Amino acid sequence: MSKVAVIDARKDLADILNRAAYGKERVVLTRRGKDVAAIVPMDDLAILEAIEDHMDVAESEKILERVKRGSEETFSLDEVKAKYQPGKRRAKAGKGKK
Repeated sequence: MSKVAVIDARKDLADILNRAAYGKERVVLTRRGKDVAAIVPMDDLAILEAIEDHMDVAESEKILERVKRGSEETFSLDEVKAKYQPGKRRAKAGKGKK
């Protein structure tokens, strides 16, 4: 993995993209010496997204179990709309159902 300052990356973007795409290199972009972003091969991104999807499913399953046990607070669609619908005055949603 290499690091490149953003200011240098602007002029060398094509080379950096080629290093990631064809050389399978991860390139960290820095600004004022701090890591701010990374350019990674598409295979790496696919793996990261698969891991994230797996984590989302696992978390959803845990929440569903808590809902089934009655230990997770739930809200109706109308309550959610009342609280979060953009452009409307936010009404205080009910306490939810247990």
